[in-house]
Amino acid sequence: MKNHKFNALAVVLLLCAGVLFSCKKNKSPDTPPTPEVPTVSGTRSELTKDSIFLYSKELYYWNTSLPTYDAFNPRSYASNETELYAITQFSLNPSTGKPYEYVSKSTSPKYSFIDYVSTSGKTGALKADINTENDFGFSVFYQNDTDLRVKYVYANSSAGAQGLTRGCKITSINGRTDLTLNDANIDYVVNAIFGTSPSVALTFTDLGGVSKSVTITNTSYTVNPILYTNVYTVDTKKVGYLVFNSFTNNQTTALNAVFADFAAKGVTELIVDLRYNGGGYISTAAQIINAAAPAAQTGNTMFTYYYSSYLQNLTTAQRKASVLIHQPLLDDDNKLQTGNFLNGKYATYADVDYLPTAKDNVEKFSKSGTLNLSRVYFIVTSSTASASELTINCLKPVMDVKLIGSTTYGKPVGFFPVRIDKLDLYIPEFETKNQVGTGGYYTGLTVDKVASEDLTKPWGDQNETLLSYALLYAKNGNFITTPAKTASLKAGSSTIADKLSADEVKRISVSLDGNRFNGMIREPGRKLQ
Repeated sequence: MKNHKFNALAVVLLLCAGVLFSCKKNKSPDTPPTPEVPTVSGTRSELTKDSIFLYSKELYYWNTSLPTYDAFNPRSYASNETELYAITQFSLNPSTGKPYEYVSKSTSPKYSFIDYVSTSGKTGALKADINTENDFGFSVFYQNDTDLRVKYVYANSSAGAQGLTRGCKITSINGRTDLTLNDANIDYVVNAIFGTSPSVALTFTDLGGVSKSVTITNTSYTVNPILYTNVYTVDTKKVGYLVFNSFTNNQTTALNAVFADFAAKGVTELIVDLRYNGGGYISTAAQIINAAAPAAQTGNTMFTYYYSSYLQNLTTAQRKASVLIHQPLLDDDNKLQTGNFLNGKYATYADVDYLPTAKDNVEKFSKSGTLNLSRVYFIVTSSTASASELTINCLKPVMDVKLIGSTTYGKPVGFFPVRIDKLDLYIPEFETKNQVGTGGYYTGLTVDKVASEDLTKPWGDQNETLLSYALLYAKNGNFITTPAKTASLKAGSSTIADKLSADEVKRISVSLDGNRFNGMIREPGRKLQ
């Protein structure tokens, strides 16, 4: 659950720079930028700031909007973060008139970020593996302005061991009982639960109405993002339900088992709950897509990567001068690929074909398992991002897809992390578009049924508002409720939407789950031998 926390995937580093692969994109710039030569003298901090700008100037998806080195003056910024924010605010989305990376009431970019890592010598680990975490293992949100609830728990974490579950009401944090929703209390909750403290003392009321006091410690645990599964009988239909919280790359076997169980039980409609899922590995997204998609789609385009015009049109001279020449391109076994490449030694990202027509940049459907679905429902919120949105966007053209909840985060672009000294710089590099060329959902994917979640209910409760709407549609073929059902839904639904604007809900969601990862990670294995 730690923010942008990843490990495993060794990569050779050359001096202060190193790069691997993730995902995202936007509207391509039309004119390649002119590479600038970094200043060679300065303090370590100054050289890092130089590198952040110069890498962005060449690799950022909207690089043509950036000023010159002299005009920008990267060394004038007080921190790496303030510099990065400034870099990301030059490129305007014509549909909104605001920067693509603008976030209301925030000084952090919507997509780009810096992840500090500890490395030594010439080797390091890409922090893009979200299988293992070191934290308390849970997150919270407000049911209303006086009701703070647990929204999810990882079973293997300290929180899970102490009996915390979704729906528990938090009544005290480190002795503080006034947790009313306001900026000061949000800061307090964030510092207590997502800060650096090794432990947090909680008093909570469980779903049975029993009050408990526990101390939760910061521990290392393996993330199991499959939070809940079930099969519901709706008249004569079997409807599968999967709550999936993160696209980690350790779930191949577990997901296959879930889908096999659904198929064995005759599931014909599937609910995939991605309400808190900020993304992860594209390979895991593709696994879910291929399990859900019609078999007839096998061999057809699932989605395509579109890189910036600069990368698509790299000349041989530009490739040799590019910073990518210093970034080793590892194979599927995380090993160097040696051969006749631009540097005469091993494959680098300068050797890659970035055209959308290149084989490596077109993902194809490959149906897996025996699920034969007529419809897929996705439960989504403003926290649903990146690989989650990719999954939805790829299935929309090929089958009946219904979205329930609220507009998603809006993150159709990807990046590969650039190693600069002891940090990884993540800046958007590319966009994904589905089979019919649809992408660009920077303001999010809109839903078919707008509804607020109910944090007082456990996973799988058929009266939980968002799940109940999916089951209602499975039964009736629409979201129209009877008067009695409408009253039930209203009584069980969250009141926070009536008290907060959509922007504030998004802001608070980010704050109260600051340790989650947002992104689409593209694993680097590309064989060029």
